[in-house]
Amino acid sequence: MPRPIRDVVLVTNPTAGRGRALRVRDAALPVLEAAGWRVRRVEGRDPVDAEQRARAALADGADALLVCGGDGLVNLGFQIVAGTDVPLGVLPAGTGNDFARTIGVPRGDAAAAAAHLLEARHQRLDLARAGDRWFTTVLAAGFDAIVNERANKMTWPTGQMRYNIATVAELRVFEPLPYILTLDGVEHRLDAMLVAVGNGPSFGGGLRITEGARLDDGLLDVVVIRPMSKLQLVATYPKLFKGTHVTHPMYEHHRVRQVTVAAPGIVAYADGERFGALPLTVECVPAAAWVLA
Repeated sequence: MPRPIRDVVLVTNPTAGRGRALRVRDAALPVLEAAGWRVRRVEGRDPVDAEQRARAALADGADALLVCGGDGLVNLGFQIVAGTDVPLGVLPAGTGNDFARTIGVPRGDAAAAAAHLLEARHQRLDLARAGDRWFTTVLAAGFDAIVNERANKMTWPTGQMRYNIATVAELRVFEPLPYILTLDGVEHRLDAMLVAVGNGPSFGGGLRITEGARLDDGLLDVVVIRPMSKLQLVATYPKLFKGTHVTHPMYEHHRVRQVTVAAPGIVAYADGERFGALPLTVECVPAAAWVLA
């Protein structure tokens, strides 16, 4: 069980949200420090440097790791705290902030997010693991991954509109993909628009592709969208924001402990980060990390 919090390491991604993370950090610090928390600030030249600096600071005896940025920095934080008694706390300052959205951290108000951390309870949550890497929201492995690939190369616009424009651009040329899915040891061969593996319910700033996924049930939610016309796909896309796409006849939902996803030419994304080329085997690791939620 994590010890009471008095000394924390705060890692900030200065580029998150086009500089928003620095503003969020500077607004949150007085709230945390007024409550008596000692806050050790960490920034890195790049993710590898940030991870090394954070690990070194935690090794010096800190009680918790806080991350101020988007889902990518949350992902980095879990690489550090998974399997330990060090809890992770989030000050959301990115584009999507899907993990913060899922665990109920206030978004858009740095002081409120900091106050939430001060009152938060320690909770154990599941993580998904592929090889030696962890993720906490959704692994995108199809049309959604291709959209992520395009969106992450775009410099304008910001926010959800970036994903919307990338979606429209890729839709013009996309064709269904041949998949081999192995769900808890059972192989399935099929064509699909996308396959998504959810530890949590949403990605891309609130797109609830794996609606119903829970962070504490010991299972992965695998969603398959079977081939449909581009017009149908466009019509279905807005439903992802409310999770009402689950009634579409081309929607499939499986709950498993482990899945292997294979499809030609696809680079999967998880927590909004480039994760690796398919095939990938993903397993749910129950109660893998502590969080402040």
